[in-house]
Amino acid sequence: MAGKRLSPLDMLFLTVESQETMLHVAGLLQFKPTNGARAEEITAQMRDELASVVVEPPWNLKLAYPNFLLHPMQRWVTDTEIDPTYHVRRSALPSPGDERELGVLISRLHSRPLDLSRPPWEAHLIEGLENGNLALYVKVHHSLVDGYTAAKLLSRALSKDPDDTGTPLFFAVPPTRRERASLLDSAPAPSLGGVVDTVRSGFTSLNDVFKALVKVNRSRRDEANALVPSLQAPRTIFDNRISRNRRFATQQYDLPRLKRIAAATGGTLNDVLLAICAGGLRRYLSELGELPDKPLIAFIPVNVRPKDDPGGGNAVAGMLANLSTHIDDPKERIESIIASTRAAKEQMEGMTRNAILAYTAILSAPFVVQTSTAQAGLGQVLPPTYNVMISNVPGPTEPLYFRGHKLESDYPVSIPMHGTALNITCLSYAGTLNVGFIGCRDNAPHLQHLAVYSGDAVVELETAFGIK
Repeated sequence: MAGKRLSPLDMLFLTVESQETMLHVAGLLQFKPTNGARAEEITAQMRDELASVVVEPPWNLKLAYPNFLLHPMQRWVTDTEIDPTYHVRRSALPSPGDERELGVLISRLHSRPLDLSRPPWEAHLIEGLENGNLALYVKVHHSLVDGYTAAKLLSRALSKDPDDTGTPLFFAVPPTRRERASLLDSAPAPSLGGVVDTVRSGFTSLNDVFKALVKVNRSRRDEANALVPSLQAPRTIFDNRISRNRRFATQQYDLPRLKRIAAATGGTLNDVLLAICAGGLRRYLSELGELPDKPLIAFIPVNVRPKDDPGGGNAVAGMLANLSTHIDDPKERIESIIASTRAAKEQMEGMTRNAILAYTAILSAPFVVQTSTAQAGLGQVLPPTYNVMISNVPGPTEPLYFRGHKLESDYPVSIPMHGTALNITCLSYAGTLNVGFIGCRDNAPHLQHLAVYSGDAVVELETAFGIK
C-alpha cells in the first residue's frame, strides 16, 4: 500500500490520544474584510465553492488503519472519497460577538476530538464578530503535521498581494497547479548504505547524549549551575489529571517593543517571551494562592529542521528553562532566565540533530511517567519534570491577504496534557507576536487573567530597564 510511513514520534501522538488529551493543534486567524464585503458573504461564497474543490496533500491524507493505531504498517494514504463539506463548517457568534464570545467558541471547538477515520483536520468559518472581521479556526492532528509545518501550510495558502482575489482555499489545489508537489512525499525504501549510515549516526548520537547526561548529572551537584535537570520542578495546580474541557485566551504584542527589551537585557526575544510568561504566571498563581516557593520550570520545544525546510511530520527537540517565578523583581527574574536558557543551549552545542532528538527523549522520559501517573490520579508519585510548555513558532514577516482581506492576527492553539494543564504557544506575524494560552478549564481557571497579567509583565520589564 502506497503512502508515507509514520515516524515513531508521529505514532506517539496517536497512541497517547484520549478523551481528555486530544492531540490536535490549531490556529485562529482573523481577517479584516475589504471593499465593503461582510464576513457572512465571504463565508457563504467559500461554502458554495466546496462542491468543486480538489483537496491537496496533506489535507487529503488519512490513516491506513484508523482502528488499529499500532498497526506495524501504519501509514498515511490518500482519501479518494474526501468530503470537503464535512471538514469545513460555518459558525456565527451570538451577540455581541466580542473576544469573550470568540474565546468561548474556540474553547468548545478545541474540546472536541478529530475523527481519525478521515483526514484529521477541520476548518470553522466564524462570522458575527462585533468588529466585522471573519475568523477562521483550523485544527489538525499533531501526528500529521507539527506546529512549524502547520504555520507554513497556512501562510503558503495566503497571498502577499492585496489585489490578489483568486486565492484558493488553504486546502485546495489551485486550478493552475493541479500537479503541485506534496510536503509529505512517500518515504523511499531503505538501502543498505542508508542502514549503515543510520547505525553509524546512532552510535555518534549515543556518545553525544552520554556526554550531555554527564553534564546533567554534574549540574545536580552544582547549585551555581543554571542548567535545569529533570525532576526538579515544583508541584503546581497544572501537574494533575486534566478534563476534556478547555479554556483559551489570547494576547498580541508588537515585536519592536519586545526587541527593545531584549536589547536592554542582553537576552534574546525568546528570553523576553519567557520573562513575560513568568511575570504573568507569578501574579496569576499568587492570585489563586497557588504560587510555589520553588521556580516553575518550562519545557521549550526547539525546531531542529535545517533552514528553509518545507516541513512535514514532526521534528521537534526541546530544553528545560527556569522561569524564576520565585523572584519578585522583574529585572533579577529575566537575568536568571537568561542564565538558564544559555546553559541549556550550551548543553546541546556540538550535538548532531539525531543526538539532540535522542537527548530530548531521555530528558523528557520522566515526564512520560508523570503524565501516566497524573492520568491515573497519582500525580504526587514523582516530582514534575516541568510545569508548563512554552513554544515560539516563527511565522510570516510580511502582511498576508486572502482575496484582498488582510490577515490581522494568527493565534496558535496547542495541547494541554495530563501533568501539563497549561500550554502557551506564540507565533510571530508581520511585526507582532501572537500568543495563545490554552489550558484545562478545571486546572487553569480564569485563564484570561493570565493573558492580561502577561501583558502587564511587559510594562514591568520596560519600567525596570528604563525603556520608554
